[in-house]
Amino acid sequence: MGADLHCHSRYSDSSVPVEDVVLMAKLHQVEAIAITDHDTLAGQEEAKHYGAQYGVEIVPGLEISGYDYKRKQKAHILCYYPKRPEALTPICQTIWKNRDTATREMIHLVMAHYPITEEMVERRAKDSVSIYKQHIMHTLIDAGYSRHFFGKVNQSLFSHRNGLAHLDIIYPDVYDVLEAVRAARGVAVMAHPGESREKGLLEELSQAGLLDGVELYCPKNDEAERARVQAIADRYGLVTTGGTDFHGMYSSRCHSVGTFTATTAMLERLKDCASKK
Repeated sequence: MGADLHCHSRYSDSSVPVEDVVLMAKLHQVEAIAITDHDTLAGQEEAKHYGAQYGVEIVPGLEISGYDYKRKQKAHILCYYPKRPEALTPICQTIWKNRDTATREMIHLVMAHYPITEEMVERRAKDSVSIYKQHIMHTLIDAGYSRHFFGKVNQSLFSHRNGLAHLDIIYPDVYDVLEAVRAARGVAVMAHPGESREKGLLEELSQAGLLDGVELYCPKNDEAERARVQAIADRYGLVTTGGTDFHGMYSSRCHSVGTFTATTAMLERLKDCASKK
């Protein structure tokens, strides 16, 4: 059974509508699921509706896009059970604005190499609160310029090193993200720590008492990383969680809903942490 506490829908950068994500959880006998779209809670009411319909517990949450400016790397924070979700609006709106500005510039850079239009990309992003690079790639695939979301075309356009259309999106400092989660009275969990090149952030935030938990079971945590994460969680009393980071066909990995899950005991501990906020 277990709980898949990290899934995305069409409200952000996934190809799959909320209903299907919840239904997939039911078909895979997952007891609970969290729709943790990037920087939005837009799909939560829909998730609750389909959760009740299919008999799947819905854990409210979102994934907030932050940045570790000391180590110059992304730092994503999962926020669960926010009791004051309106406190997250300012930081999410800033992220939407910055992402929209950068992504629209990227679209125009892509248009210099491929005959697509901004409107074509917008149609593929119509259910999302933001436009993502995945929507640009979806447009290119539909137009016949690529067969893969993460193949040669993606690399030539969006490589961080020399991509023809790559632009950095300005994200808030991870400390500001954690302050927003605290103001929302949510549970702050570091997402996929194995993604980080520099490993000091988890220890730093834990030592400062700013994290409530950390993702233990997820695609980017190999066995060695899980051992490291578990040791830090034990040292600082952090809740551990698990999730597939599901994005449908907008993912570079092939993992279905429920591939990586938190145990029932982990979910109960997460709920207990939330009750104390």
